[in-house]
Amino acid sequence: MIDPGSLLAPLWTLLAFVGLGWLAARRLAIDPRPIATLLIYLIAPVTFFRGLLLGGPTPYYLLLTLALFLLASLVAIAINPLAKRFLSPQEGAVLAFSSGTGNTGYFGLPIAMILLPPEGVTLYLFCLLGVTLYEFTVGFYLSARGQFSVRQSLVKILRLPLIYAFLAALLVSGLGMMPPTALMDSLAVFPATYTLLGMMIIGMTLGRVTFREIDLRFMVGCVAVRYGLWPLLALALVLLLQAMLPLPAELAMALLLIGVVPMAANVVVVAMELGIKPEKGALAVLVTTLAAPLLIPAYLPLLMHLAGL
Repeated sequence: MIDPGSLLAPLWTLLAFVGLGWLAARRLAIDPRPIATLLIYLIAPVTFFRGLLLGGPTPYYLLLTLALFLLASLVAIAINPLAKRFLSPQEGAVLAFSSGTGNTGYFGLPIAMILLPPEGVTLYLFCLLGVTLYEFTVGFYLSARGQFSVRQSLVKILRLPLIYAFLAALLVSGLGMMPPTALMDSLAVFPATYTLLGMMIIGMTLGRVTFREIDLRFMVGCVAVRYGLWPLLALALVLLLQAMLPLPAELAMALLLIGVVPMAANVVVVAMELGIKPEKGALAVLVTTLAAPLLIPAYLPLLMHLAGL
């Protein structure tokens, strides 16, 4: 049985960061756009590079990364035409992007460290990397297509350093050229900075929200995909893998956890960078995050029971 109390610590920490962002926007009039650019072009790539190196990529782990990248991409590509059919191009782009990802890092990782043994946390991390890679490739492209042409969208993706950080980490690891310990220790500030600024951007964006930004149709779509479609997909994936091969319980739990986390804070970061409805994304992220302590303790035990765990 999942203890709801175990979810409260990461939840209140994240909400405190959101509150700091709201105060910064309301009292200090800080513009979140430069912070979003800093996250995408500097902090996220360094965080990704460091995490991949520390995880010790192996073909097995990288296969998990590839599988989650493909799953997230397929979900987003399938949702994209449906979203554009019922929403405006910009709103549809935000929904399509959000449909392929979740708050696997800021929210899911602390929970994974509580629920899973060390090997399970490592498996979760490489699944998380696949989702993150989706965000800054296929997801970024789908978001950009809400406002830019195909060529412009592809150019924007090629300018994203996270792709090159991923390739660089694989090259360094493959050559056995682990950076000095002092350097890796100095980079330890980046994951915490990534979490802090990523959640503060939600608060900064909410500080500018008016009642006109509340779009129930968009919000219902986001909640339905995140808490309706993804838990079922995670369960289906676990059952499929169990039918094909011996599936470690730790990996099954990691996959189920990815299926029940709230919306990704990076929805707001990417929308901010591209100028596509970040206020509506921030509201949807906040709603799904507030619902997480109520839904996850109900979802996870049920999914675990159905998966035979």
